[in-house]
Amino acid sequence: MDLPPDDWLSHALLDGTQAGVAVLDTDLRYVFVNPALARMNGVPAGEHIGRTTGEVVPGVDPREDVLRQVLADGLSREAVSSGQTRADSVHARRYWHGSYHRLEDPHGRVRGLGAIVMEVSADRETQREVERTRERLLLLDAAAVRIGSTLEMERTCQELCDLLVEVIADVATVEVLSLAGDGHRPAPPGMLRLRRAAMAARVPLAGKVGQFGVPGEYVDYQRGSAIPTCLETGRPVVSNYGSDEALSRSAPNPERVAAYRAAGIHSGMVVPLSARGARIGTVSMVRAGDSPAFTEDDAAVTRALADRAAISLDNARRYSREHGIAVELQRALLAAPGTPHPRVDVATRYLPAGATDLVGGDWFDTLALPGGVTLLAMGDVMGHGVEAAVEMSHYRSMLRVVAGDFMRAAGTVGARAPGRILRRLDDLLTAAGAERPGTCLIGLADPACGGAWFANAGHLPPAVISPDGDVSLLPVPPGPPLGADLCGRYETVRVEWPGGHTLLLYTDGLVERRTEDIDVSLERLAGLSLPQAAGPLDGLLGGIVSRLAPTAAEDDVALLAARARIGA
Repeated sequence: MDLPPDDWLSHALLDGTQAGVAVLDTDLRYVFVNPALARMNGVPAGEHIGRTTGEVVPGVDPREDVLRQVLADGLSREAVSSGQTRADSVHARRYWHGSYHRLEDPHGRVRGLGAIVMEVSADRETQREVERTRERLLLLDAAAVRIGSTLEMERTCQELCDLLVEVIADVATVEVLSLAGDGHRPAPPGMLRLRRAAMAARVPLAGKVGQFGVPGEYVDYQRGSAIPTCLETGRPVVSNYGSDEALSRSAPNPERVAAYRAAGIHSGMVVPLSARGARIGTVSMVRAGDSPAFTEDDAAVTRALADRAAISLDNARRYSREHGIAVELQRALLAAPGTPHPRVDVATRYLPAGATDLVGGDWFDTLALPGGVTLLAMGDVMGHGVEAAVEMSHYRSMLRVVAGDFMRAAGTVGARAPGRILRRLDDLLTAAGAERPGTCLIGLADPACGGAWFANAGHLPPAVISPDGDVSLLPVPPGPPLGADLCGRYETVRVEWPGGHTLLLYTDGLVERRTEDIDVSLERLAGLSLPQAAGPLDGLLGGIVSRLAPTAAEDDVALLAARARIGA
């Protein structure tokens, strides 16, 4: 070795380390830089000497405030600086972690600073990516809680818009494709028509965006604009409107450009909504004023939220379609009950469950039978939806056939007629392989003898209402439900039915509450006082519904009232 030990050690340490090492004088001008720092800055080491950091690499914030504090009090400090040097880099912005200490000569005089610098750009990007991932997870968690709280499509769309305006956009809208048969007019040639399902905006823009359409309206979009392009490609469309020409191409139609500029809109993004391979519509967002332009990161976050929301929207759309079919089917089946004998007045009422529940299998019927007897029937098929509505029509049709055949063969009611009718009906349903058991209460009402015969297959008991408005439950013991293959016995009970008294049949949706025992629910019915009891039957049923039926019914409600005509 021809170098003194301290010289070769110094060279080995300073030249071999990957850390940038520098010595600065009291004016913060370079006195020494090692090769690593020269490479970081992209400037030869000799060109640093006598110059400040700002002169060598003007694109870097050197944190001179920290350096002067170290010179002033002698306390070592660490700081992070950022910017871009003259060296090539894959990072859009570079970051360095520096450690600074004051240098003093043997006599205690301050001679400058020592600096050791390490680039941490990759670490900072990794940290930012972790933070972005965490933010996305938090947003997805929020979406899981806040989007799809009901099966109402418009409300689900509004929940999505409200969340997007909180975290990403200044204005957010959801446009949905029209379903076949929704009655909307076709779009003009060369245009695509969608329905605006929801909209939300931050306060500064809330009063300005109404001119562009409100929820429920149809909006026509020119081909090649952002929304049709997004639907055709299935990919997000991010548009930063640097010119009116670019804004005109992206807008639904060129006439909106002036209004968009007046509102300060400068950036837009459209993300597709699709679920289970089917297109639902799009989510559109804009930023205005001082808000930054949309980025690809914004598109990725919004796409994740849209994918989560699309499942809820598809569920809501499927539900809406099935719910509508079920309601119309059930109403059609219940719209024309059979005709009672002329001496019997009958009124019925049906209330479907709330908007978030599928309709059930509630049904009722009346039918004139031989011998002046009128069949009164009330039933409830297990389950909800279209299948339950279809099944209840089978029950009703089969009961008509069985009751008619029985009365034609017997000629009179007889002490066991209703029980035998139910027994026969149960045998036929079991043999036919009925998929859904059901309850059924039937009565054979004969005004000529002032009485009615009842039998019960798992249903709630009938009631009788006096002309004074008192309600009494009739003791008709329940047998097993129909179609359950239990081979049960159905007991027939005769009740008095004087003139002016009203027989009431109903389903459990009228009285049952999930939070209480059924006996308590029935006592509520029996405790009613109905001053309108002697009036028209429709008014009587209306009074019962207003007193008992919950505002947001959890189950369907069906009622049937029958009264013998006095003197007929």
